[in-house]
Amino acid sequence: MNKVIQSIDPLITQPWNVQEYTNETSDTFTITLEPEIPMNGSEYAFKPGQFNMLYVFGVGEIPISICSDPETKNRISHTTRIVGTVTRAMSELKAGDAIGVRGPFGNPWPVVQAKNKDIIIIAGGIGLAPLRPAIYHILKNRDDYDRVALLYGARTQADILYRTELEHWSSRLDVEVFVTVDRGSSDWYGNVGVVTRLIQRAPLNPANSLVMICGPEIMMKYCVPELHTRGIRDEEIYVSMERNMQCAVGYCGHCQFGSEFVCKSGPVFKYSNIKKLINIEEL
Repeated sequence: MNKVIQSIDPLITQPWNVQEYTNETSDTFTITLEPEIPMNGSEYAFKPGQFNMLYVFGVGEIPISICSDPETKNRISHTTRIVGTVTRAMSELKAGDAIGVRGPFGNPWPVVQAKNKDIIIIAGGIGLAPLRPAIYHILKNRDDYDRVALLYGARTQADILYRTELEHWSSRLDVEVFVTVDRGSSDWYGNVGVVTRLIQRAPLNPANSLVMICGPEIMMKYCVPELHTRGIRDEEIYVSMERNMQCAVGYCGHCQFGSEFVCKSGPVFKYSNIKKLINIEEL
């Protein structure tokens, strides 16, 4: 049996190599990595919703959610938008270039607790990336879940992530996929409007459902009241939060969120545990 890698010190960065680089949109890309050093019988494994700290040598380190299939060992992907110095430098990496990785860190999506329930996955923009491993897991273990629906919203048609996969998922008979854009164009024939408008269309049993949400914080806030109108309780809603994570192990305090640390207690939280915090402006 292969051993899962257990880092002696979570602050030690391991070298990985870029295997693939994919442009997703004009400002968003995916890099796929494999370990530079042979694993010698061990394997790197993660749970859906966890993140890594990626270090571009000589530039800096940032937290990015893992967006690949959790069943694929020793090969991980990260999707990110170019928003600063580190992500810009990362966007210039090529196949064969080295990058530092430490992790995985954080609290995962509740895919085990979700068994035998209706699953509603709500993603906004690049928020689809942290949810992608959960989608992979649910669809590969489809018999463990009842109805499954994915609600995805992007700013425009050009900002839609993972188009080929969305089309593949939409073609399946055992999952319902709804995609909307904030601003439609002349060649867009799908839904137009914010993703919260899709919640009323999602098939669900309010007495036996679980919801996973990831996207801009304001989007997640507005999703909750819409879910309440469908009879979903706060205890059945999970959200993924973003804060300035630097150490990833709760030492530095940069990601403190009230009494919680997003790197340790999150990034995935049960909404009922943080609903008072999420409504405090600029916390």
